[in-house]
Amino acid sequence: MLGVAAYLLWGAFPLYWPLLEPGGAVEILAHRIIWSGLIMSVLVVALRRRQQLRTILADRRVTLLLMVAAITITSNWTTYIYGVNNGRVVETSLGYFINPLVTVMMGVLILRERLRPLQWAALGVGFAAVCVLSWDYGRPPYLALILAFSFGTYGLAKKSADVGAVESLAFETAILTPFAAGYLFWLSATGGSHFSSEGTGHALLMISTGVVTAVPLICFGAAATRVSMVSLGLLQYLAPTLQFVLGLVVFNESMTPGRWMGFVLVWAALAVFTYELVRHRRRQLALTLAASSAA
Repeated sequence: MLGVAAYLLWGAFPLYWPLLEPGGAVEILAHRIIWSGLIMSVLVVALRRRQQLRTILADRRVTLLLMVAAITITSNWTTYIYGVNNGRVVETSLGYFINPLVTVMMGVLILRERLRPLQWAALGVGFAAVCVLSWDYGRPPYLALILAFSFGTYGLAKKSADVGAVESLAFETAILTPFAAGYLFWLSATGGSHFSSEGTGHALLMISTGVVTAVPLICFGAAATRVSMVSLGLLQYLAPTLQFVLGLVVFNESMTPGRWMGFVLVWAALAVFTYELVRHRRRQLALTLAASSAA
């Protein structure tokens, strides 16, 4: 239930970000960083994670990895907010559909992991989908690719750092907060800020970005310690599926035959990838049980 809650909240984000207009994507991002940082600071104290935070600061390698994570999640958040607020919800959903395939590809290229035949087949179908969508759009689906690769890089950096979710996110937001605060001060000084000019309700919505960021992450962190990675892998399709439906039904975005073909190829690649993952997981469990019985 915690995992489902996390992904449904992420999937519903396209309904939330337009409420913060006329604030631009970067202004919304800056508020999201500052208010998230405040909430994460409270959580670090409340959950007694200060020692873990000091451990991060003492390890140069972990610090550098989390700095990379901070930069990549910033680009991901900015791209996503921009896409949603500019009528490209379907394309943003595509980014999170192809993200698992990008993650697998990064594992091969960077971590030198070996793929099984069906995984190679899924990657091939996914590449064909991007080619079809590029032909239909008349350009590569830039927003989707930025979202997929930035989140893939973020996951790789977090996996390599191997630290707790609360303290790592607190560290990332602490790094970004001075830049976000500087940008908001500049906006205020030049008369470009929308924080106080749109009324109390709008200001409270801006402040709520911290809660909106923290709650699904906390749900996800709680789920990750209680369910298998296979289950989490299947749940991750909830968010882009909901985003895709919202793009079609609520925001009335158009889908040409070429785009339908591209999305069908993406879904086919994910089906092959998921089937292979579940089958491999079951085979590994069977081997483990057989070995335990023999022992």
